[in-house]
Amino acid sequence: MKRITMKTIAVNAGAILIACTSITTPATATPSSGFSTEQLAKGVYDAMHLTADKEGKWDLTLRTKDESDVYVVRNTIVPGGQSGWHTHPGPSLITVTSGQITMYESDLCQPRVFGVGNGAIDLGSGHLHNIRNEGPVNAVTVVVQVIPKDAGRRIDAPEPNNCSF
Repeated sequence: MKRITMKTIAVNAGAILIACTSITTPATATPSSGFSTEQLAKGVYDAMHLTADKEGKWDLTLRTKDESDVYVVRNTIVPGGQSGWHTHPGPSLITVTSGQITMYESDLCQPRVFGVGNGAIDLGSGHLHNIRNEGPVNAVTVVVQVIPKDAGRRIDAPEPNNCSF
């Protein structure tokens, strides 16, 4: 029969305590603030293979393997507001219709400012970004998103280590 002493219990309890304090909790998503979204339209599309070849410098290719949800949304961001860090399961074409936005991407965390009539491309698919309104008036964007059918439009994420505000 194995003999258990108080010393053995104390050592095992200490190991359990160390193991419990070493467990880290997952980082929480950064919430949006002063940011609202209105869905203007949503369409479901069959698999696409679109090409538009034009002579000269411009051509377009869009290909999906399966059905896609295509959203059109309007985002309004009050001065000082932000989207919070997030990604999308597919690309987004962002057009500024009022004010200006400052876009931060997690890989470089360098501000890129877009004003009325300018477009920004978000690649999605794990590419984290945060859109902020650092100007004095409301910023409004209209966004077209192409994502896998039923995937959900937005995936919240924690603030990246290289970019803090």
